[in-house]
Amino acid sequence: GLACVTPGDPRADERDELVRLLLLDKAGESPSEVWMAHVVAAGCMGAAHLWEDLGLTCRGELNALMRRNFPSLAARNVKDMKWKRFLYKQLCAAEGIYTCRAPSCEVCTDYHVCFGPAQ
Repeated sequence: GLACVTPGDPRADERDELVRLLLLDKAGESPSEVWMAHVVAAGCMGAAHLWEDLGLTCRGELNALMRRNFPSLAARNVKDMKWKRFLYKQLCAAEGIYTCRAPSCEVCTDYHVCFGPAQ
């Protein structure tokens, strides 16, 4: 389930960064857009797949949620990277942090861990 992050929790900064990323391409966020960004960010704090932490039945439902609520961000996930990894990779790229040692994802031995068909 969703992990609870309370004020003062060191993960609050991480959650806030995820919320900012999710709302980055939003012009004038509505309260429901902000709420959805907080829900997805809270799901990222969980230990399972994001779709599982959000209580969805499959990854396909998460794909639809992301396309509907964060279309610009979803459009950047052109290789169907798993969403939690994609979001954290976006945060790292924004900070100029590149921890992956492979020259490209296609030659990485962990490709199946990051990418895959909808479950």
